Amino acid sequence: MVAILGYSRQQIVSAVQDMYTAVADAPASPFHFPVGGRTCDRLGYPEEYTAGLPTGLMDSFAGVGYPFRADAIRPGDTVLDIGAGAGNDSLIASRLVGPSGRVIALDLTAAMTRKLKQSAERGDADNLDVVQASAEQLPLPDASIDAITSNGALNLVPDKRRAVTEMFRVLRSHGRLQLADVVIHRPVSVDCQDDPRLWVECVVGATVREDLIALFEDAGFEDVTTVGSHDYFALSPSAQTREIAESFGAHSIELGMRRGEQAPSWIHQWLRRLDPRRWLLRLRRRGLLGAAALGLALLSCYGTLALVSLLPLLGAGLVIHEGAWAGAIAGFVLLALAALLAGYRQHHAIVPPLLATAGSAAILYALFIDYRVLVELAGFLLLGGAALWDLRQRRHQEIRVLGLDQPSAE
Repeated sequence: MVAILGYSRQQIVSAVQDMYTAVADAPASPFHFPVGGRTCDRLGYPEEYTAGLPTGLMDSFAGVGYPFRADAIRPGDTVLDIGAGAGNDSLIASRLVGPSGRVIALDLTAAMTRKLKQSAERGDADNLDVVQASAEQLPLPDASIDAITSNGALNLVPDKRRAVTEMFRVLRSHGRLQLADVVIHRPVSVDCQDDPRLWVECVVGATVREDLIALFEDAGFEDVTTVGSHDYFALSPSAQTREIAESFGAHSIELGMRRGEQAPSWIHQWLRRLDPRRWLLRLRRRGLLGAAALGLALLSCYGTLALVSLLPLLGAGLVIHEGAWAGAIAGFVLLALAALLAGYRQHHAIVPPLLATAGSAAILYALFIDYRVLVELAGFLLLGGAALWDLRQRRHQEIRVLGLDQPSAE
């Protein structure tokens, strides 16, 4: 895999289109992700659903899960398939809705929509319409869809929040959504978000599982339920892709949910997005919890001292309980130590945990046994060095796994 940084959003979209054009036109080519009918079987599609599907479309199957496990489609529904690809899920949906229903297969890639249109014109589905468009701007009226299905599309969309908002817009009140997509346990933190090659690897563009669910809940979806999970990347023929997926905990999940009656107000959405619990989890996943805890320890220690010194100049005073003050500092120091010790599991570098342990011991000694300002300062310096070293090791590990340390291709 070759990484070239600094690409525009359009170049990312073009890279995705190029990749899935190849899947449509030459499905027997080697890809970093599993493709074809065998993948469909291994992801859990029952034989009665895949029986009779055109072989040419099955060969170009590139889904990541079995979204129909959520059972969102009813007879007579108008269904939207977002990221329809070759259209296997669209054809299955067309059977489920029956002659009184309608399926709109939407995909960004011209080769995929062309392949599905040709199949539909041969009579594989009379109730199927094929549209080439983006998930970020659905060409459909408000409240015009009964159910949405999507399989492996959202992780390839640059603006996921906008795409989810569009899904909410086109669904009718209490409309249903079933989704299979790639999620990760921790985000990619190195500077490669604009690399098109890494986007089509399906990991860089993926979302942390809890964040993906929160995206839908923020938009107004209700009863978001995980109905399935797969070690999807274990099926990949690429050893490098399997290593990347394992490093970031990448896997696929299947979700089911329904649209609420109305979208939450922007105030309610922002209050949800500013929830401190979310920020704490994001800091931990990005390996920044140790640095953040160290910052709070420094603020508790020296910020409080500065405040106590400045308030008398303003004619005010502040009485501090020394035990509580020392306890707060110690708590943040121990949180920083725990986070830095946890970093060893990712990068296996022994220096950050050793520095963190020595620094924390020095600070706790100064706080509770024999206060020496130089001992305390030395402890904070050691802990700060450990936090910086830990971040550096985490970054180098991600760069190695993602292949960003390889020479760029011309």
